[in-house]
Amino acid sequence: FKQMFEKFSEEAGKKQFLIPYFIAAHPGTSDEDMMNLAIWLKKNGFRADQVQTFYPSPMATATAMYHSNKNPLRKITRDSEAVDIVRGDKRRRLHKAFLRYHDPNNWPLLRDALKAMGRADLIGNGKHHLIPTFQPLTDGGYQSARRKNSTPTGAKAAVVPASRSVQQPTKGRILTQHTGLPPRVTGSGSAPAGRPAPAGAGKGNGKAFKKAR
Repeated sequence: FKQMFEKFSEEAGKKQFLIPYFIAAHPGTSDEDMMNLAIWLKKNGFRADQVQTFYPSPMATATAMYHSNKNPLRKITRDSEAVDIVRGDKRRRLHKAFLRYHDPNNWPLLRDALKAMGRADLIGNGKHHLIPTFQPLTDGGYQSARRKNSTPTGAKAAVVPASRSVQQPTKGRILTQHTGLPPRVTGSGSAPAGRPAPAGAGKGNGKAFKKAR
């Protein structure tokens, strides 16, 4: 499929790219499986940035596999073969690091893992190596995208003055309540910041309702 995709994209004169979707630490996946996948990714020129780490969610076959250590897609008996379940923060990080082999922050973890797996031959500065021997100026740490985008503990959110929160509409730009459009006046008696409440707002609603009934 990849060869056909690249061929017809070139014939059409379009720059289109395949974005593979992988899940790290999926039940039934071994460290060697992830290593082989990383080798395949580099060989085929893929650098996956959108990588999801498996998390057991309700009503999923993989969740049943995660909790039972069995493969529910096959007949389960007392002697059924157990599947490898990826648990623990370090091993889950390792599986994600294999998918993102090109990230220098993952190289220290991958070097230790490859040496422990007896695959130190994949460490080097050649094209056939998975990761290099040198380490650029990074802390080598790991920070999840969710934590990176979250507000630090104890930090206070910036308060925008009411006079600056309401933006004037400009041609070609659509404003919403998330991008500067003030909330609608609903007659509840409260007016949005920077705007006076209309006369009679919040009054007479009960009488009008009784008359209508």
